Amino acid sequence: MSSRLLKPLATLLSGSVVAQGVTLLSYLVLTRIYSPDDFGAFNIFYSYIEILIILSTCKYELAPVIADSDREASAVSRFSLRLNAFVSAAILVILIPLNLFHCLPGNLSSIGWTTLLIPFLVFFCGTSRVYAALFNRFKRFSQIVYSDLSISIGGALFKILLAFSRLLHGIGLPLGTVLGQAAGNINYLVNLRRLNLPSDVTRSERIAAARKFRKFPIFTASKDFVDALSSNLPFIWLATALAVPDAQIGLYGLALTFTFRPVNVFNNAAERVLYVEIDGRLRDRLPLGRLISRFILIVSLISLPVFALLYLYAEPLLSFVFGSEWAGSTPYFHALLPWMWLLLASNSLLAIPYALSKQQGEFYFSLATLLLRVVALTLGILHNNFLLAIQLYAAATSLVIILRLVWYAILLHRHDQSLRQ
Repeated sequence: MSSRLLKPLATLLSGSVVAQGVTLLSYLVLTRIYSPDDFGAFNIFYSYIEILIILSTCKYELAPVIADSDREASAVSRFSLRLNAFVSAAILVILIPLNLFHCLPGNLSSIGWTTLLIPFLVFFCGTSRVYAALFNRFKRFSQIVYSDLSISIGGALFKILLAFSRLLHGIGLPLGTVLGQAAGNINYLVNLRRLNLPSDVTRSERIAAARKFRKFPIFTASKDFVDALSSNLPFIWLATALAVPDAQIGLYGLALTFTFRPVNVFNNAAERVLYVEIDGRLRDRLPLGRLISRFILIVSLISLPVFALLYLYAEPLLSFVFGSEWAGSTPYFHALLPWMWLLLASNSLLAIPYALSKQQGEFYFSLATLLLRVVALTLGILHNNFLLAIQLYAAATSLVIILRLVWYAILLHRHDQSLRQ
């Protein structure tokens, strides 16, 4: 792989590894000052964030990277920021009366007034994504790294400090997350002027840009919304249907965090770099198959022994790192590892359908994932077995990932073949 790809990937990964290292170290403290019940309540809180954040920007934050000009990139990013502010405010307006009249839906009722933190976290996450896309367009990867570090370090410090407050201990995890995300925005705002984006973009230009990139809200946002919903079904639906205690949700949440988070760190960095690289190769009419196949092979071979060791030594590792009460996460950890290994080789390749304008196909795969996950969780509910449901859920997801990789291979083959004609 070319140095043009490896250098920015190394920059993003190095910063992300440090940021996640800070998060991991903070969990050495957090799992000892917050209980599994606290983490279970936080998992319920955050499961709604991942769904609502899709609605807040409708994935318009992806558009600045491939905009034809800086002016167009500025127009679509400004539209996305306004949309994010409007949706966040609308969520707050809805949640206030729902709390006042005690009619929060589903398991949101278990966290009560903490739900009022949801729109603030949605807002800060949305703005962060828009700014990250702008800095990605100009290949200012170091600023993305600094903001990620601010989020991790700030969030960890706030969560630890809030744990020692009698008044705020109960909301320390969600409030600390909100404050950490807000801290991450500061670096973007301070450095935004250095991008020299046009500041006189008109309303008509914002609307024109939104129309041009309408495939993102129609297909990409729909696909990501379905993905976010199906990814959080264990917290939103399964836990409610089986009346799973918060402590058990916390154990599963920890296993998910420490399998998915490192994989997601790599995938986010790789997708940002691959997105720019693939778009450049498409403009230059260069083949893609060799680059992508080598990428998958290298990532898979390097990660396989690491995942094997994690599987074998999961229980003593979890007990040593987080404390003996967290050893109960081991069965969930085992169930998730094969899925996460496949995810490591596939999710960073989401740039392929985006760049080739095949978002509709990705949406169909997301629907298939949702359907199979619902079937898997339904079987677990019928057997009244939370662990079985998670095992079937992970297996169903792994099957779809394999089929998606086959589809990517077909897309790349067709593209490269068209260049030879």
